[in-house]
Amino acid sequence: MKPHHAAPGQSDEWFTPPEIFEALGVTFDLDVAQPETGRAFLSVPCRRFLTVSDNGLTAPWDGFVWMNPPFGGRNGVVPWLRRFMDHANGIACVNALTSSGWFHDFAPHADALLFPRGKTKFLRPDGTRGNSPGNGVVLIGAGMQAVEALADAHRKGFGLNTMIVDGNAA
Repeated sequence: MKPHHAAPGQSDEWFTPPEIFEALGVTFDLDVAQPETGRAFLSVPCRRFLTVSDNGLTAPWDGFVWMNPPFGGRNGVVPWLRRFMDHANGIACVNALTSSGWFHDFAPHADALLFPRGKTKFLRPDGTRGNSPGNGVVLIGAGMQAVEALADAHRKGFGLNTMIVDGNAA
């Protein structure tokens, strides 16, 4: 496996690169899955953070959220996506595993999807950029603020944007 995509469960300590947030052009109310280490390299434009010790899966969520959940485990993202879709207000960054069952379970319920151009190179806790991962990511939008941010990123040339209307791509 590529260094960024270690064996399931090997490492979840990766930070979202700043170019994603520059393309989105928004400030989030809450980051629900912030790693404990490496906060000096934090680029999430956010008012509040939940870390591993806060347990973002059970802690209260409010407002417009950013979610880059732990990528470890084959279906480790499922409980995070379930919680995200229930909250229905924010942007989630997950592996673009379009052939996986969970992708087909959750993607039709999003308000918008953005597939960033190329493969996203995440940051390690020490601030260095990881190598090219095995696959890209998808940004999943829930709510109108997310739809507008993803559309804006698309207009800036950041990636391919797909709107979802009643479970169908528009």
